[in-house]
Amino acid sequence: MAKRFSAEKYVAGILAGDRVMLSRAITLVESKLHSDHELAQEVISQVLPHAGNSVRIGITGVPGVGKSTFIEAFGIYLIQQQQKKLAVLAIDPTSQRSGGSILGDKTRMDTLATNPQAFIRPSPAGKSLGGVTRSTRESIILCEAAGFDTIFVETVGVGQSETAVHAMVDFFLLLMLAGAGDELQGIKRGIMEMADAIAITKADGSNKDKAKVARAEYQNALHLYPRAASGWLPHVSTCSALQQQTGLNTIWQTISEYLQLTRSNGYFEQKRRDQNLQWMYEAIRQGLEEHFYNHQQVKAQLPDVAAQVKEGKKSAFAAASELLGLV
Repeated sequence: MAKRFSAEKYVAGILAGDRVMLSRAITLVESKLHSDHELAQEVISQVLPHAGNSVRIGITGVPGVGKSTFIEAFGIYLIQQQQKKLAVLAIDPTSQRSGGSILGDKTRMDTLATNPQAFIRPSPAGKSLGGVTRSTRESIILCEAAGFDTIFVETVGVGQSETAVHAMVDFFLLLMLAGAGDELQGIKRGIMEMADAIAITKADGSNKDKAKVARAEYQNALHLYPRAASGWLPHVSTCSALQQQTGLNTIWQTISEYLQLTRSNGYFEQKRRDQNLQWMYEAIRQGLEEHFYNHQQVKAQLPDVAAQVKEGKKSAFAAASELLGLV
């Protein structure tokens, strides 16, 4: 069991930029123990006034797109060329099935992982995506309080995690491959609509021309979508993480232009406020669900009621009503 400290000690360490204490605080917010949850909320409350001063960037992409390679190259670029302090957090709903870990994925970011201006933290698998994203949101706050001014939130799995990440970041970057068949069939329309920018990766060697064609196709497709509430028209660019600086400065310039626009028209702050409210409602839903399933009478009767529903002896709605009536 990890050693626990007082809330004051966690807070002092985080505000001093102590990475070990930051890691321990994130472990605390990820804990399922009720006593740890109360302590974690105390820590979050105390560091909250020191949070919020970062740019939160969501990064997602199709399998094989090279997210880890891109994140390492882009992260090093931001640290070296833009003097940023970077925290990388990952959401991995896929590992809920296998119980696997994404730590192996992080070992491919050797250079970034050892950089004193970077902090990399994978999220553990939870029983639900909501549990994973709750701890990721709180981890964002802790990292910001520790002085990290740029936060990457990476989706490891493909699917519902994109929506979850979009709801906790300022800018959503979609990574795509060129030359992988019909360019516009390989990604869901909903994910395309969420993207503030698309980057065609691996635009080097024989892939360079294919990447240019894919860029034009995506840019044309994006023009068919209605203009976002932010007033921003998503940009499409090409990049190569292997040829270290190719296209990375363009992507950062795009993000900077987006931030300038949305901060000037008020959308940036409005989105942050809306996200805060959304986090509260999700926390309420999650708390109610946990309270329901931990209720002693529900625990006792759920297996029998579930069996009756499965056998067609009771309707799902009647069963749900009966069980909810116990709480």
